[in-house]
Order: sequence, then structure tokens, then C-alpha cells
Amino acid sequence: MGQYIDKRLQGLEITVTRLVRTLQFLVSPKIGSLSDKYGRKRVLLITMIGNILSAMSTTFASYMVSRVIGGLSEGNVQLSIRFDSAILSDVTTVTNRSKTLAHVGIAFAICFCIGPPIGAYFASRPLPHSINSRGLELNIYAVPAFLSLVLLVVEILFLMTFLPETRGRGSAEKEQSSTATSSNNHIRGKGSSTIGDGISQPPKASVEERIITLKTLRWQHFLFLGIFSGMEYTLTFLTFDLLDWNNRQNGMLIGSIGILSALLQGGYVRRSMSKIGEGVMARRGVSSCALGLTLLSIFPIYVSVRPALAVKLLQGGAICLAFTSATVVNALTAYASLQCDEGGFDDVTGKPKEEHPQLAKGRALGQFRSSGQLGRAVGPLLACASYWTFGPSVTYAVSALAMLAISANMRPIAAKRSS
Repeated sequence: MGQYIDKRLQGLEITVTRLVRTLQFLVSPKIGSLSDKYGRKRVLLITMIGNILSAMSTTFASYMVSRVIGGLSEGNVQLSIRFDSAILSDVTTVTNRSKTLAHVGIAFAICFCIGPPIGAYFASRPLPHSINSRGLELNIYAVPAFLSLVLLVVEILFLMTFLPETRGRGSAEKEQSSTATSSNNHIRGKGSSTIGDGISQPPKASVEERIITLKTLRWQHFLFLGIFSGMEYTLTFLTFDLLDWNNRQNGMLIGSIGILSALLQGGYVRRSMSKIGEGVMARRGVSSCALGLTLLSIFPIYVSVRPALAVKLLQGGAICLAFTSATVVNALTAYASLQCDEGGFDDVTGKPKEEHPQLAKGRALGQFRSSGQLGRAVGPLLACASYWTFGPSVTYAVSALAMLAISANMRPIAAKRSS
């Protein structure tokens, strides 16, 4: 009976999450376009409505409504990364953008590690006696929800007070970088400029080339996150079915992947991406994912006959997936942002610079994020269906081959510097 209830809850979780991802896929480009028109800060504050309502829901019906509103408003934390990308793209240069986005990735990795244990701790504690004595019928998640509400209110106040509007506002560093680039081009002649660490970079690609590159990146983002999110959903099935791990052990596995991902972003990605290029970094992450999925496909074979080896295969797969988590999305996001028009104001007329509609940051990055959310909506459904139909070995082996195909498709992107 307990297993039946657990499966029902798992099915409900997948359904609700897929609904939210689908809504985010639909509205993400629209929200991005609105941020181009009305400003990043204003739209970001409006999108916090979804999270506020989620924390205030007291019944299952109100929770479902709040998740729909959260999906429509993009209050979900994953989609808020898109606003960070647009805002940071407004105030950073080609030289330091990848490094700055890596800091955002570090913050998210750390929060995903510490947030769930904090929520689980407060959910496991009994409600205060003063609340129970008043006859209020609150569930065990009331305290974590109230804590979330308080933190969200503090976050909104912080954003209202300290976050400046960055839309159309160029930084002094951008102007200096532009001046330095022009000087370099004058000295070198036509052909190339230099960015950080003396790395040569070709001139900015044409509008048509950048639009094509963005379409390619959206397609790769969709395929990658579809496969990767499917692996994320089925990994705990694997350890529960074959190793009989409990929630604590599975939590430690997922937490260790998150911690290692944060360390890699801080120690490797932040320093290396601007040197080797965003395309190369993304391709390395995808190749690492293919290796990790290969190890996971072999893992079930040795669980019975050589359990020690099986655990080592699982640990090796987890390390590879941590590297993937630290690299691919950050690198692709940085690459996509560098294809967009920089905006700003004309030095002579003082009017906003004209942007191509398909290369405006909010819209372009909104479409990029939208493709990823569609992958997150579809991937787990297909992965779960394959897992329970064909088994884990076949599922992970096919996923590994698909990742290798994506890596091969990334070769042209990795061969040229982002521009």
C-alpha cells in the first residue's frame, strides 16, 4: 500500500512539474520581450508573484493554482536565471561575462544543496503548540512555507532597493572595452581583436550568422536538457531499486553532485571559460555527461556480482554529471548572450541604439530558456517511460549515444570563438 501511494505521489509530482515547465516554455519569450520594452527590474519584480502565491497556498487546490500562476509568471527559480543572464549581459563585457555568469551558477548550486535540507528539517519539526491550540488545521509544510514567504518578501525588498535598471544602460567598462577594441583593430588592421588574456577573437559576426547560431544553440539546449533532466529524474529510481537506498542516502548523492558542481564552477569554469571559449566548455560538459551515462548503464550489471565495483561506477558517473552540471548550461547561456545586440545609447544623438528584433537580449534569451524548459518538460516523461519499459541499462546507454551525437553536433560551435 505504501509503495502504491509513493508511486501515485511520484506520478503527481511529474505531472505538476511538467505542467509548470510547459507553461514556462510558452511564456518565456513573451516575458523576455516585455523586459526589453519595460525594463528588467520591473518585469523581474512582477514575476515574483508566482513564488509568493506558492508560499501562501494552504490547500492542494490553491497549490495547483499557484503553480499555474508561477509557471505563467516565471516565478520559478530556474527561469529567474534568464533574468540574471539578461541583466548581467547588460553590464558586462565579452571578456568577463562568462566568469560573471559562473558566479550565478555557483550561487544556485549552493542554494540547491542547502535549501532542501533546511525545508526538510522544519517540515519534520512539530508545529508550535500556540498554533495548534487555536484550532488552525495546518499541514507539516506550513513552517517551511512561512519561512519561504519571509525570505521572498526580503528578496523583493532587496531587489526594489538595490537592483538598478540595466536595460539600455552601458557600463563604463563596456565603453573602455569598446575603445580598446577599436584601438587594437586600428593597429592590427581588419581581422581580429583581443579579449582577456591576450586571446584573439574575430570580428562580431553578421546579423544573419548570429541568428543562425542562436537557433542552433536553442536546439542543442533543448536536446541536452531533455536528456539530462530525464537522467536526473530516474537516478533516484536507480539507487532505490538496485541499492535499496533511502531518502537520506539519495539526498547525500544529489547533494554531493551539487557541492562538486559548485566547486568546479568556482575553481575551473570561472577561470577557464573565457580562455578556451564557451563552445569548447559546453562540448566538454556534454562529453562528460556521455561518459557518466555510460558508467550508469554498466552499473546495474555489477550490482549483484560485484557490488563494490558497482558503487564505484555510480560514484564515477556522479562526478561526470557534476562536471556537466557545472559547465553546459552556463556555457551555452553565455554563448547565447554574446550573440545578442548590446543595446545602449548612441554617443552622438543620445538615443537608444537600434537592435534587431531577434537579437534583443530579453527576447533572444527568453527563447533560449524556453527551449530548455521544453526539454525539461518532455525529457523526464520519455526517460521514465523508457526506464520502466526497457530498464536502466538500455535507457542510459541510449542516452549516452544521444549525448555523443549532441557533442559531435557542437563541433562547429566549439571551433569558433563566441562573438
